[in-house]
Amino acid sequence: MGQRHKAREYAMQALYMYETVNSPIEELSSLTWLNKKIPENIREYTVSLINGSIEKIEFIDNIIKKYSKNWKFERLSSIDKSILRISLYSLFFTPDIPSPVVINEGVELGKTYGGESSGQFINGVLDTIKKNELEKENKLSGD
Repeated sequence: MGQRHKAREYAMQALYMYETVNSPIEELSSLTWLNKKIPENIREYTVSLINGSIEKIEFIDNIIKKYSKNWKFERLSSIDKSILRISLYSLFFTPDIPSPVVINEGVELGKTYGGESSGQFINGVLDTIKKNELEKENKLSGD
């Protein structure tokens, strides 16, 4: 398992705690709740995902609401929301990571931690957002 995958798992767990028990961002970013030694490169990437996702949560949640057709945002599982949040943060704000990698990682996290259809749901939402938001942005900017 790759180091960035592990960082995404930790970030997903942190966002889950943020969603379910309102853990303070400082506590989440400290990673002390993991109770283990984490290599510095994984720690840095995890913290950037946690902080970035929470900092941009309003923007990200509005995108999720727009594209999770037939699903009320409030009824999405906390795990699926957490996975979508870190995935969308990565899609929109970390251009050094290719979108197929971000989507694949989100799907894998959904299959591992989510419900029976989480992987498919996450794939559908992320792929639609990529096509409708990111590719549109690239066309407008001339990329």
